[in-house]
Amino acid sequence: MRYDHLISAAQLSRADVEAVLDRAAEIDADPTAVRERHAGKVLALCFFEPSTRTKMSFDTAMKRLGGETIDMGSVESSSVKKGESLADTVRVIQGYADALVLRHPAEGSARMASEFVDVPLVNAGDGAGQHPSQTLLDLYTIRENVGLDDITVGIMGDLKYGRTVHSLSMALTNFDVRQHFVSPESLQLPRSVRYDLHQAGAQVREHADLDEVLPELDVLYVTRIQRERFPDEREYREVAGEYQIDATTLADAKESLAVMHPLPRVDEIDPAVDDLPQANYFEQAHNGVPVRMALLDSLLGHTDSQSP
Repeated sequence: MRYDHLISAAQLSRADVEAVLDRAAEIDADPTAVRERHAGKVLALCFFEPSTRTKMSFDTAMKRLGGETIDMGSVESSSVKKGESLADTVRVIQGYADALVLRHPAEGSARMASEFVDVPLVNAGDGAGQHPSQTLLDLYTIRENVGLDDITVGIMGDLKYGRTVHSLSMALTNFDVRQHFVSPESLQLPRSVRYDLHQAGAQVREHADLDEVLPELDVLYVTRIQRERFPDEREYREVAGEYQIDATTLADAKESLAVMHPLPRVDEIDPAVDDLPQANYFEQAHNGVPVRMALLDSLLGHTDSQSP
């Protein structure tokens, strides 16, 4: 990759994406080949919001590369509780680590923090902004199941606050992909994201009803309505549960359809779908380890003597 930090999916060219995904496939096939590549290096996990998959998969990825992790812990148990600024926090922590992974509730926080550190920083989610490492594992899952060219992708649910959606839709513009966006009117893509997609040459096709496009889709990317992002609880209740997938919903879908979800889910995918061949979201979550191993390997670099 050409960058010291990974802040936004807009940074990623097709060549960048393919390099990480190809490396992830090599690692997936033989994880032991890179086991000691980054022995002695330390990854700092700085999570100002809750996380399960992202945090644990970065932790696992670094350890499988032979390195170690340190964890800032909860906000309540850190100096942030005393009023320390994000800039000061990352300035201090970079002195303990060779790279940082940052999740923060404020959009733009990762870009700001990257200006204060000299080690690689990965944006693990900045509010309703971006989540580029999730996008890389999403692309890996799509490539493994249906390929990344001449496909039709439907993205459904919370498109306004969904940072995974904002990152994925931008990264897909590097490929021959037809994108359809399905959501309530109040949760459509933000104007800024729509503008960026148009600038990248994508045609934004928006729908209120999944049935309009489901038979065409090769991928259905379902997202959770993000209660924690809504400024008004009443506004959340108006749309909660409006879009749900069950076996009946998928009756008209292609047998080869890949149903994906960045997780966690609430009620937007019926658990009965888990047993259908179209369900790919647990595979998607598992892909976080080899993809993040490949990403960290790229950002941290290695000497020739460490090459397998």
